[in-house]
Amino acid sequence: MAYVNRTNAESGANLLALRSHNAALVLDLLRTAGEGGISRLELAERTGLTPQAVSKITARLRADGLVAEAGRRASTGGKPRTVLRLVPEAGHAVGLHLDRDEVTVVLCDLTGAVVAERRVPLDLGAGAEAVVESAAGEVEALLAGAGVSVLGVGVALPGPLDHARGVLHRVTGFPEWDGFPLRDALAGRLGVPVVVDKDTNAAALGIAVVGSGVGALGGGASGSAGSSGPAGSSGASDPSGPSGPSGLSGPLESFAYLHLGTGLGAGLVIGGGVHRGARTGAGEFGHQVIQLDGPPCGCGNRGCIEALCLAAVDRGAVGEAARVLGVGAANLVGLLDIDLVLLGGRTVAAHEDAFVRGVGAVLEERARLEGVDDGAIPVRVAPGGARGVAEGAAQLLLAPLFGRGED
Repeated sequence: MAYVNRTNAESGANLLALRSHNAALVLDLLRTAGEGGISRLELAERTGLTPQAVSKITARLRADGLVAEAGRRASTGGKPRTVLRLVPEAGHAVGLHLDRDEVTVVLCDLTGAVVAERRVPLDLGAGAEAVVESAAGEVEALLAGAGVSVLGVGVALPGPLDHARGVLHRVTGFPEWDGFPLRDALAGRLGVPVVVDKDTNAAALGIAVVGSGVGALGGGASGSAGSSGPAGSSGASDPSGPSGPSGLSGPLESFAYLHLGTGLGAGLVIGGGVHRGARTGAGEFGHQVIQLDGPPCGCGNRGCIEALCLAAVDRGAVGEAARVLGVGAANLVGLLDIDLVLLGGRTVAAHEDAFVRGVGAVLEERARLEGVDDGAIPVRVAPGGARGVAEGAAQLLLAPLFGRGED
């Protein structure tokens, strides 16, 4: 393809081949060290590898253009140590978010920083052929003339779906997608590796990899991460230039990401990794029935939390929608004993304070009734803003290179 020249294509292929445990350990430490870099001795100490093994790994990474020297650092004795850093532009991944009515595509470097973005309308019900062609066209338009190495495309969209095979199931509201091999169709169209996952899983992965900066968003059950970019860059690269991956630091080990937009779903991170379940179907949060005689839902049941939430929002009862969402969140907290609830999606974004307060109030009441000594689980707005799912989709390709995000 025009956007992959020979040199960059080779480095991208080499990076994909580096899927060894030791190389991933070293790459992850280089990634988290940032521009300041890290010495070989520090890499050996923190990975438990021998200095000789670290030297061999970093020599290969330097030969492939993935690592460069970042100067020298004074040592406590002997000569100054050479410091190494990751080269962010040595590889890129595309994140593609297919929502029910729009498509967002981002180009991220190895650190997860967004260097280009497009967003245009999309009709997910237009049929597989039309949607695949539209999505592929947006990817090609974003990459045209960029001259970067592309590791592949991560695709995130509403579930349910089979993450392992990249095959869709009966997407709520669009049953015609059932059984469609989206991964293979897009890979064949674009000629690069493709990974497919649910939008909620992708967003949760992105948050887990980037870290725990959400803890600094404010006290109590409120706080907002803000948006990492413009909400409506329609069909053009992001004019604001490169941006960091949501400004977080440190690992998040146990949380639920609840996404309320055109539908409702959950991404679950347990023990630092995305929990997809035995058949990669975990997180169908929106279709838990909480009112047996409730309104019909697009999934075929009645009284699903998704139907109740969206119906309340449609009639302007945002406070009611937040309380309904809070009931579902409280069920998750009680079932999984997680540390944090993060809220995202365009419907939440339009009423951030109301949803954070409403969900937080339900969790506080549940904690009081249960006599929890340390109070309710905190509720925050998820980082990433309008493109958080797309950034997470890019991490479907990037995270495994650093030993993160793998099942």
